[in-house]
Amino acid sequence: MKLIFLGSGSAFTVGVDNFQSNLLLVTEEGHKLLLDCGSDIRFSLYEFGLSYLDVTDIYVSHLHSDHVGGLEYIGLSCLFDPRARKPNLYLSKDIAAKIWSNTLSGGMTSIEGDIADLDSFFNVHAIARKEYFVWEDIQFHLIRVTHIDSKYFLMPSYGLYFEIGAKKIFLTTDTQFSPEILRDYYERADLIFQDCEIANFPTQVHAHYEQLLTLSPEIKKKMWLYGYQPGSLPEAEKDGFQGF
Repeated sequence: MKLIFLGSGSAFTVGVDNFQSNLLLVTEEGHKLLLDCGSDIRFSLYEFGLSYLDVTDIYVSHLHSDHVGGLEYIGLSCLFDPRARKPNLYLSKDIAAKIWSNTLSGGMTSIEGDIADLDSFFNVHAIARKEYFVWEDIQFHLIRVTHIDSKYFLMPSYGLYFEIGAKKIFLTTDTQFSPEILRDYYERADLIFQDCEIANFPTQVHAHYEQLLTLSPEIKKKMWLYGYQPGSLPEAEKDGFQGF
């Protein structure tokens, strides 16, 4: 099993040196699960010699465009290419209730001779609260994270906790620095992929490198950092992390 970072950059990463933080989990048989599908996915897939034809299963963590902005490309391309399969789309039930009306319908409702909906493009798997989905016999548990709190409501956003063999893996996706909420998964995991910004002017909606430095050495030594802005990177290995 391989975990490929098609990109490891932030939402507004610029240029071809890095792309948005979308990941591809690939089995030994070549089966692929795309973890988030951002607006530059067609470019990042191309860099790895892939296209929409290789995307059969997708998980999306939340509704920001660097995580769902590529679904229009995938959905329309697969619908009108007879070589393609309709992709499976895995997402939390609360995100499934909003993704069509809030994100995709404007560009995808009108197709020649019909009115489309989300099911026209994807096999939708809406995961209930505290449930999981199964792909290639792996259980992916959705972990609610705090990404944006408007003080009126918490934006639905979910990381993933899963096991491959004996290896326990926690992928935060986009999250604020919330060690009190995530500590149990930090401690249980053997490997952590952590959202990390390095901006001089922190956004407050992502964990910042300076905050992550305060974590215990035991947690940091399991942690890879991703989701960062362009620019020079701190010396993560020297600071006790696995690295960027």
